Amino acid sequence: MMTHKRWIESTNAVGIVSKSGRYGGTFAHKDIALEFAEWISIEFKLYVIKEFQRLKEEENDRLKLEWNLQRTLSKINYHIHTDAIKENLIPREVTKLQAGMVYSTEADLLNVASFGFAAGEWRKANPDKKSNVRDDATLEQLVVLTNLESINALLIRQGLSQSDRLVELNKVAITQMRSLSNSNAVKRLKE
Repeated sequence: MMTHKRWIESTNAVGIVSKSGRYGGTFAHKDIALEFAEWISIEFKLYVIKEFQRLKEEENDRLKLEWNLQRTLSKINYHIHTDAIKENLIPREVTKLQAGMVYSTEADLLNVASFGFAAGEWRKANPDKKSNVRDDATLEQLVVLTNLESINALLIRQGLSQSDRLVELNKVAITQMRSLSNSNAVKRLKE
């Protein structure tokens, strides 16, 4: 008859120990113990699988929530940006279409400063995606974009030209992305 002690000796098993006596017993690495328990009870195996799936869904939901929160902050902050555009860049006598073009140009200014390309360029490069460049942005990129919207609103109010603002915003984006890429807090958020 094969016992655990004989099996350990005959196979030179690592990760499992069998001791006899008052404080004895069979002890195994958790992976081996789980595999053994799953072999003994199919109900236990199904429970482990379901629990693993639940934990992965919970983790994904948490990550989506963090991303959605940052995306929502970006959308809220966008009003600061559009107000500065309306008050300082759009002349009083223009059509809605012309005003829309100014807003679009300023949004693309932020896209170029943040991502290195305009929204139209991103759509051409990603024709299969139904989302936009900002919806596909990482958490770090959304943080930087949110910050750039506020900074651009300030630069618009100060009267800087669009080309000067692009240069300044790009410098800020590069600096902030570098800081966020090295941030332990952001790394912990992604774990």
